[in-house]
Amino acid sequence: MAKKKKAEQVPAVQAPADYVPRLRKRFEEEITPKFRKEFGVDNPMGVPRIEKVALNIGMGEASRNIKLLDGAVEELTMIAGQRPTVTRARKSIANFKLREGMPIGCRVTLRGRQMWEFLDRLISTALPRVRDFRGVPDKSFDGRGNYTFGVRDHLIFQEVDGNKVDHPKGMNITIVTTAGNDERCRFLLREMGMPFANRGNR
Repeated sequence: MAKKKKAEQVPAVQAPADYVPRLRKRFEEEITPKFRKEFGVDNPMGVPRIEKVALNIGMGEASRNIKLLDGAVEELTMIAGQRPTVTRARKSIANFKLREGMPIGCRVTLRGRQMWEFLDRLISTALPRVRDFRGVPDKSFDGRGNYTFGVRDHLIFQEVDGNKVDHPKGMNITIVTTAGNDERCRFLLREMGMPFANRGNR
């Protein structure tokens, strides 16, 4: 079995060694103290962290037209700043004319600086561009402190040139934290600016 290639980093302007993403700085200086007060956490190390963000574009039609997947890979690269890996079918499904190993999408996992920069762009510029936006679902937590939601049109990200896109693509976004439960995860994301549809629910 061939070894999986490590995700490629897309060349970018080198940031200063001491550069701290804006959202991470706010998380450490403002959100962490609020969390400690809200939940009575004495030790700063007891405050949950954002571990990673996973982005996934499903392209079932790519099994019939691989060029569609090539476009999705390039567009997700522009959004994430990191080249994604191609996802393949784990098993064959005759009704969908799908065979095991066929390409069906692409995904990428962000950590560290790129993760913080993506979250900042997602919250401050991408989501506000959703047409008739009323907030992201307030209930899409998994019980362990992780949050997943979908966007119908990846063109909300300014990094993608709409003139070069064949058609809009949906995307799933998963934010993985060490919060351990929904209440703590919701608090962290809300304080970061995540626009939940029902802000009153906690």
